[in-house]
Amino acid sequence: MAIDKVKGFWTDAEVDRRIVTGLLCGSVTAILVLRWMKQRQVQKKLEEAKRRRELGFQRMEKAARQFQQQNPGVKAAPILSLPLVELIGKLKDGSLTPESVLYTYMEKALEVTQQINCVTDFLPECEEQLCEVKKREKGLLYGVPVSIKEDVACKGYPNTLGLVKFLDHPEHDDSVIVKVLKKQGAIPFVRTNISQAILNIDCGNTLFGQTLNPFNHKKTSGGSSGGEAALIGGGGSILGIGTDVAASIRVPCGFCGICGFKPTGYRLSVKGATTPVAGMNSVISVTGPMARDVDSLALCMRALLCDEMFNLDLAVPPLPFNEEIYSSSRPLRIGYYDDDGYFQPSPSMKRAVQETRKLLQDAGHTLIPFTPPRIDFLVDELFTKGLYADGNIKTVRNHLLFSPLSTFPLYAIIKQEGTKVSKVKSRTFSCRGPGGFSSNLP
Repeated sequence: MAIDKVKGFWTDAEVDRRIVTGLLCGSVTAILVLRWMKQRQVQKKLEEAKRRRELGFQRMEKAARQFQQQNPGVKAAPILSLPLVELIGKLKDGSLTPESVLYTYMEKALEVTQQINCVTDFLPECEEQLCEVKKREKGLLYGVPVSIKEDVACKGYPNTLGLVKFLDHPEHDDSVIVKVLKKQGAIPFVRTNISQAILNIDCGNTLFGQTLNPFNHKKTSGGSSGGEAALIGGGGSILGIGTDVAASIRVPCGFCGICGFKPTGYRLSVKGATTPVAGMNSVISVTGPMARDVDSLALCMRALLCDEMFNLDLAVPPLPFNEEIYSSSRPLRIGYYDDDGYFQPSPSMKRAVQETRKLLQDAGHTLIPFTPPRIDFLVDELFTKGLYADGNIKTVRNHLLFSPLSTFPLYAIIKQEGTKVSKVKSRTFSCRGPGGFSSNLP
């Protein structure tokens, strides 16, 4: 009897093991199949995005070529060489037509992006705007072609941030800043490349590829507004709009030899400008102009700080551009430093600060050296935690699912380390070395 019970037990256990093994094998197979199907869907989305982009470039090329054939007397070089202020003057007095300027920059932008991959989308609606701008009162940016960073909403196009997740989510309306640009007579004609999920000092992603520096194709254009800076630096745009949380306008402008301006938070509207995480109240993203020279930045700010923006976004204080302060020659007291004691600057950075100091002193201003207090606390506790607290690291990780990573270490760290801010903080800033971040992560 006892022997029969033992035999029955082992028989039942053998059956149970077979059932469990079968269930496990089936589950693993199902997971692998689902993952393969998801990756296949991602690949199809990438292929479709590439196809749409190529069709846009073909349409862009056709429009520029057709205009040139119909207007052989229009010469590109004189138009491309004009500073923004002079260009607008010639547009307003009729010396140049909006058509000649738009199609000239369209052709040049196509040439530049073929070399350095800085444009993500052609905006064919720009051709319709040519008729509209002539019917309205001539604004401060009448007839000016404008390029827009990819995370700033243009109706009908997704703000992907270089992530597959957002490819199927086209924007239903223009961002406030694009609406105001159009109101002032500007003509948005292309969108420009962006770092993956922004917050990145490089400019590349799996949707649109890597953007190169217009002056040295072996180097980066900087990020995250790197496509914008590269296009302007390469001569393919005269005015652009970028976004900046942690130098995303300033770094690429420095890399590409152009000028950029990060306004005070909420000075310009950010409605329609997408960020990878929500609730960044202590670390604020802003929109700002990018151009070849400072006069162009000032002109753009004059145009944007108008009733149209104040009415469309009540979060923006209704303070117009203060011409009196901008034009004042009153000597200023300006604080400066060339080393914050936390990130070691390169010799070229120190030299640039000292050269700027001398120029300002020669202009009659008083320069006061100072040491920024508690930079370690600012970076570790306020900046990093301000970005990724309240579950925002998990949010970024979810955004990156099924999106191959770009090369910059920050998001690799987030994907490796999980959702603890302390781990991301310590791994991220331990990567710094002489001259800034290194990319020698395992």
